[in-house]
Formats: sequence, structure tokens, C-alpha cells
Amino acid sequence: MLLWILYPVFGSIAGVLAGLLGVGGGVVIVPMLVFLFTTQAFPQEHIMQMALGTSLGSIMFTSISSFRAHHKRGAVNWDIVKRITPGILIGTFGGTWVAAMLSTIFLKVFFACFLYYVAAQMLLNLKPRPARQLPKTAGMLGVGGVIGAVSSLVGIGGGSLSVPFMSWCNVPMHTAIGTSAAIGFPIAVAGTLGYIVNGLYAAGLPAWNLGYLNLPALLGVAVFSMLTAPVGAGLAHKLPVITLKRVFAFFILFIATRMVWGIL
Repeated sequence: MLLWILYPVFGSIAGVLAGLLGVGGGVVIVPMLVFLFTTQAFPQEHIMQMALGTSLGSIMFTSISSFRAHHKRGAVNWDIVKRITPGILIGTFGGTWVAAMLSTIFLKVFFACFLYYVAAQMLLNLKPRPARQLPKTAGMLGVGGVIGAVSSLVGIGGGSLSVPFMSWCNVPMHTAIGTSAAIGFPIAVAGTLGYIVNGLYAAGLPAWNLGYLNLPALLGVAVFSMLTAPVGAGLAHKLPVITLKRVFAFFILFIATRMVWGIL
């Protein structure tokens, strides 16, 4: 019974974050699922993969609710979504191959350092050169690949990377957040399929699993995150840009610190 209370609670929090900051809410969902899967005595060797796969599965639904709310306010740049999606799909599918070649600790340290750098820029309100623009097709393919690969490895919707990247390229903050919510959908679809396929023949998975996707957790989280994502989107368009930057900066500082704490 406690599980069916906690799934909706954390799903609701993840939905608000998705709408407010253009992220998938994985930073809340993944550690919550690790804790709940551990309390259910699921096999330790599969818990992290299940948490990542289920987080990405829930982000498929959250991102739809979030980007629809932002689209109604004209805050989604669909040209950016179209140009970056091929790289996103390639990078997300290739995330497992990157994990096999590089240590997880190295990737976490690198990612955490990047987030601290981005957060410092936002807190200091450092502005990019006025002439800086989004890269051409090849550059967008590469950026999408990096965002997709990292997102698949840490179970997030990519907003921690895509929002700072677009802001760095002079995309208005509200548009960057709305567009990031839309970018989260192809990340989530590709990542979910990857974790399903890679877990199909894994031994010892719990009942009601589809590969590494835990269906009861997916249902409990996804339904409530979809309901609350428009609330976060509404808040995003009421807050001034400088406030949004500070909120996002503290949010990614939390992500970075949590990753470092996990390593230590």
C-alpha cells in the first residue's frame, strides 16, 4: 500500500519539475525507484537498470504533457526539435556502448563538473556573445548525440544539458525550457526501447517487468506526472527569466552534488 502512495507522490513532483524546468523529472524518479526497488528486495544486479529504464518510460508520458502545455504558449521551437532529434536518437541508442567503453565514475565526474560550470554561469548571469547562434546540421547532430548518450546513462530527459546549451546559443529561456520538454520525448522513447531490449533475457527480473521496465512503477509514476506537468509549465511562464535561471541553476547544482555524493 505504501508503494502505491509513494509512486504518485514522486510522480507528481517529477511532473512539476518537467513543466517548470523542461526536464523529465528523472533526477527525482531514479533515486526514488532505486530506494523502492531495494525495499522490495528486487535483485541488486538489476535495480539500477530497472530504475533508469522505468524513469525513461515515465518521461515518455511526462514530456508529452509538458511540451503540449508549452506549445499552447508558443514556447516550443519545433525547428530545433527537428534538427536535433536524429542525433538524440543515435546518442541515446549508443549510450549503452559508451557505458561499456568508459567507467561510470568517469562519466559521472565529467557530467558533474559540467553542471557546476553551467550553474555558475547562470547564477552569475553571464551572457553569451550576441552573435552566438545554434550550430549547423553537423553541429546539431553532434550535440544531440551527446545529450542523448548522457541522458540514457543517467535516466533523465536531457533538460540538464539541452536548456543550458540553447540558452548559451541565445535561445530565450522560456523557449529553451519548452523546446527541451519536446526534446525529452525522443530521448525517452529511444532509451525505453533500449532498456526493454537489453533486459528481455536478463535472469531473475521481478514479475510484471518488460525487460528492465517495471510496469507497476511506470503506471504509478506516469499517470500523476502527466497530471502535474501542465502546472509546472504554467509556473514557468509566470516567473521572470532571471528567476527561472536561478531556479534552474540551483536545480542542476543539486543534480551535480547528488552525483558527487553518490561517487563518494
